[in-house]
Amino acid sequence: MIKTVIIEDEKPAARKLERMLSLFPELQLVANLESVEDAVQWFSENEHPQLIFSDIVLGDGLSFDIFEKISTKAFIIYTTAFDQYTLKAFKLNSIDYLLKPIMDEDLAGAIEKFKSFLPSDQSVNSDDIKQLIKKEKSTLSRILVKIGYNLKIVQTHEVSCFFSENKIVYLQTSDRVYPSDFTLDELAEVLDDKKFFRVNRQFIINSDYIKNIHTSPNYKVELNFQPQEEITVSRERVKDFKDWLVC
Repeated sequence: MIKTVIIEDEKPAARKLERMLSLFPELQLVANLESVEDAVQWFSENEHPQLIFSDIVLGDGLSFDIFEKISTKAFIIYTTAFDQYTLKAFKLNSIDYLLKPIMDEDLAGAIEKFKSFLPSDQSVNSDDIKQLIKKEKSTLSRILVKIGYNLKIVQTHEVSCFFSENKIVYLQTSDRVYPSDFTLDELAEVLDDKKFFRVNRQFIINSDYIKNIHTSPNYKVELNFQPQEEITVSRERVKDFKDWLVC
């Protein structure tokens, strides 16, 4: 059995996740925690589980605070309604994150990913945990953007490019441009590097939207949807860019 803990301050969400996890007989739920304070105390007094499902925004703080106070050997799958926290989640033993409302297929996929990290005896070697996570890089698939008083989820495959302008990073889709809370450096860490490439300090482009590439006098990329500014591959990135195009 895989000992599992839920950290969730919204009782309806916790009950729903508990019901969803009950469909996986290999998981044994050993605790349902509601706050940073409760979790710190529980982890201080009990044997740690192998797997944790944790909401990020709790009533008394962020769940990151728990794992900055308590060192754990467990793998963590974060649950959140806000994509801006996912970059930090990737750096704290996280193997996946689930955007609320959690879909059955997304949960099943996250559990299968966790199981793929385990040797046949289902034990976790904490000395190797970081290396195991690096073998399967988590990638950002959805971004939450704000439009006035509304929130919209944009799939990353819909984004032709990310670009920086006046210290704000925007994402370009077929219909419009949206501001984001990420930096280009952060995005470069979590985007699928088979699809996205940072051509210069200002642009990250999506290969699916490349319309044309000019090679003289400089490498210049035309996308199906892009801002008015030209997209030029920096000289030091040209070789990597060409390698990326055929990978």
